Amino acid sequence: MDGIVTEVAVGVKRGSDELLSGSVLSSPNSNMTSMVVTANGNDSKKFKGEDKMDGAPSRVLHIRKLPGEVTETEVIALGLPFGKVTNILMLKGKNQAFLELATEEAAITMVNYYSAVTPHLRNQPIYIQYSNHKELKTDNTLNQRAQAVLQAVTAVQTANTPLSGTTVSESAVTPAQSPVLRIIIDNMYYPVTLDVLHQIFSKFGAVLKIITFTKNNQFQALLQYGDPVNAQQAKLALDGQNIYNACCTLRIDFSKLVNLNVKYNNDKSRDYTRPDLPSGDGQPALDPAIAAAFAKETSLLAVPGALSPLAIPNAAAAAAAAAAGRVGMPGVSAGGNTVLLVSNLNEEMVTPQSLFTLFGVYGDVQRVKILYNKKDSALIQMADGNQSQLAMNHLNGQKMYGKIIRVTLSKHQTVQLPREGLDDQGLTKDFGNSPLHRFKKPGSKNFQNIFPPSATLHLSNIPPSVAEEDLRTLFANTGGTVKAFKFFQDHKMALLQMATVEEAIQALIDLHNYNLGENHHLRVSFSKSTI
Repeated sequence: MDGIVTEVAVGVKRGSDELLSGSVLSSPNSNMTSMVVTANGNDSKKFKGEDKMDGAPSRVLHIRKLPGEVTETEVIALGLPFGKVTNILMLKGKNQAFLELATEEAAITMVNYYSAVTPHLRNQPIYIQYSNHKELKTDNTLNQRAQAVLQAVTAVQTANTPLSGTTVSESAVTPAQSPVLRIIIDNMYYPVTLDVLHQIFSKFGAVLKIITFTKNNQFQALLQYGDPVNAQQAKLALDGQNIYNACCTLRIDFSKLVNLNVKYNNDKSRDYTRPDLPSGDGQPALDPAIAAAFAKETSLLAVPGALSPLAIPNAAAAAAAAAAGRVGMPGVSAGGNTVLLVSNLNEEMVTPQSLFTLFGVYGDVQRVKILYNKKDSALIQMADGNQSQLAMNHLNGQKMYGKIIRVTLSKHQTVQLPREGLDDQGLTKDFGNSPLHRFKKPGSKNFQNIFPPSATLHLSNIPPSVAEEDLRTLFANTGGTVKAFKFFQDHKMALLQMATVEEAIQALIDLHNYNLGENHHLRVSFSKSTI
């Protein structure tokens, strides 16, 4: 190994005026494979030091163990996320390269990042360290191809549309999609954390930054790769896949952003290139031991090759939910926090049954208690903390019986049943053994059909004798207007659109489990479709 490196010692020696002081056995188009440089003993000793990771910082980086077919573009792409790449020298026959960045600071950030996250090119680990040399001096005629690629990249970087990580083909500049992906999680029945995302998306390349947030009641994330090619591969492989069995579906697009600005390293955002960032908000940065335990407990995601599903057994998903509860991840209620406080209810109209039916769309309601002294408020106990979070996200601010309801997490851990023999006027009800729970069955299709309240309802379990007109009349009788109706091919299911979301909520409360005869009870859910 040391002998190999010696060959280029003089070429990049600090202060030398030419790259190659010695005999060069190479033609300009030989891709440098037969370059030999004579070096004196001192230089070779100096170069041996490059096998140590802890050399003094330099803006020139020495990259080893490159795969045979690797291109200049791929090597340059390693450096792009960290700053401008100003020079490159490929030693193809030796599976090595030297990469020069514009500043020492950029090189330090790059080495710090890749010492924490092993860089891969073409699925092979490679090794990056500081060079002993402070700059690269290359002879353009000898390093023509590499220089052409570098110029192409620079041209793209300084063009009117500054893409911070642009891929370049061998012969021409092809501005690629952004290295930043926008990820939306549909059917988020179990918690999805920043660490879970990092684990999944790292299979496709170095993940530099992640920001998570909730928008339109949906958990979303922005995730930045070092190279748009990785973003493209990840999008192709993961878009539409489920993280856990039958739920937590990934919807992936390219972001218009090309660089993410992360201010804090905590459980909502992380810049993996800057371990020194504060945690902000007074939130502790996620304890690495907890993060590791969490990743281990979820036994997550062997994504062996592109396009393999991410289905994880429900036991692992439950473990993930439990772990998230213990760790106190954002957007996920703590493990025991299963009780919701619902306020601003229409006290003339509301019943435990109506709350059970509406909140039951988002989880298995165990108990409901309308408060005796404040009948416009109720406590609702869900089966687990994630269900209460889901119900809160989807139902807070919706209109029920003409009033906008408020849904928050309660400080109560359980809903107390009235003492034996005490009449509480039917304000408290235990639904623990109800046959109407939607999510009792592991892997049930209902996990995939959790949508925010919408004017369009999905109807199922319709008997053959019931016609469109019967259903239109039935739903009109709930006090709303039926705007549209469409049977599915087999006539067992249909979509029905009410005039407003509030009317659809009312219809669902009134008609879910309605007996249509022939032992068929109508099932009503919110739909994401329109007619």
